[in-house]
Amino acid sequence: MTKRTKMKRRQRWLAGLLCGCALGLVACRKSSPDAEPAAVAVQAEHPTTGDMSEEITVDAVLTPQAEAAIVPKISAPIEKELVQRGAHVKQGQLLLTLESKDLRGGELDSQGGLAQAQAAYATATQATIPEDVQKAQQDVALAKANLDVAQRTAEERRRLQQEGAIAGRDVDLATAAAVDAQGTYDAAVKHLEHVRATTQKSAVEAAAGQLNSAKGRQMSAAALASYASLRSPIDGVVTDRPLFPGETAPAGTAVITVMDTSNLIAKLHISPAVALRLRVGAPAEIEIPGIDEPQAAKVALISPALDAGSSTVEVWLKLPNPGGHFLAGTPVHAVLHGAAFHNAVQVPTAAILPADDGSTVVLVAGADGVAHKRAVKTGIRTEKAVQILDGVTTADLVVTQGGYGLDDGTKVKVGAKDDAGDKQ
Repeated sequence: MTKRTKMKRRQRWLAGLLCGCALGLVACRKSSPDAEPAAVAVQAEHPTTGDMSEEITVDAVLTPQAEAAIVPKISAPIEKELVQRGAHVKQGQLLLTLESKDLRGGELDSQGGLAQAQAAYATATQATIPEDVQKAQQDVALAKANLDVAQRTAEERRRLQQEGAIAGRDVDLATAAAVDAQGTYDAAVKHLEHVRATTQKSAVEAAAGQLNSAKGRQMSAAALASYASLRSPIDGVVTDRPLFPGETAPAGTAVITVMDTSNLIAKLHISPAVALRLRVGAPAEIEIPGIDEPQAAKVALISPALDAGSSTVEVWLKLPNPGGHFLAGTPVHAVLHGAAFHNAVQVPTAAILPADDGSTVVLVAGADGVAHKRAVKTGIRTEKAVQILDGVTTADLVVTQGGYGLDDGTKVKVGAKDDAGDKQ
């Protein structure tokens, strides 16, 4: 037997011996009934009490407090533009004019027609009495003179009859003539009243109608001419001006846009249950990309009706923007502060765990080093804490880190934060 053969046999013997020892150790471990699993390192703390307010977080987009897209009512070339993008304008300020020579000519023509109608009305109401009225007045005067003569004649003949100077037949004829003169006079008076009520009144009404028509035409022409001057309806900043002088501005198409960005509005859509706990004027915070600190805002409006499409309530947050640093259209993250509670029992958000049946539980570390699941009833939630209404007290030690996925009855070892398991 060579030396090399002896070395190989010795190596195989040693390998078998080592393998047997290893198998023996494994068998001993499996057969040992007293072996216990190692405790899981977790972090735990007692629930605390204190003031707590509800935080509602919603994403939104900043919009201007007011916006006006100014559109012309007529189609005409742009004559002059008086502002540029970024210009600050006041309500009523002239921004742009359109060519309007034809419109101004129509306005002057209507003013001339109005002047003529005013003169005609003055003539109808203040000039001399019309001829037919004059004739009727003359007829009344003549009838009155004839009546007076007939009455005096009849009276004189009645006196002469009493003296026996004339016969009774002459008295009767004079009396009949007086009665006839009275009828003629009455008819003349009625005719005069009729002429005054019809002829003169009709002339005045006709003149008044012509005057009103002239005023209407003048107002229409003035309004049409005013459409060539576009003014800002609000205070704000010019954000868009797509056309230039010489280009035709189509009627109904925006030629200038003005936004009031002194305050920006974040329009949120939240559930009705949450909206009921809000009030106008409640504080809020808006996180804006690029701005380190959250910006203070307030609830400006709570819609009195649900949105038909989403069954949510629209809530407006007003963000002051006096320097114009924040831009409309920016996506933001809003935090509203709802209902507030005093002496609320609370635990860190990480301590809340979901149960298999959909309920909410926490792990409570007992004095024996074993963690037990305990169902809890929660209230409001914030980013850092959850209100506990029932289930645990400040005397319990609640697992805050390392408890996710642990079974009920798992042995735990409460340690420092760095010693907690990475199962969270």
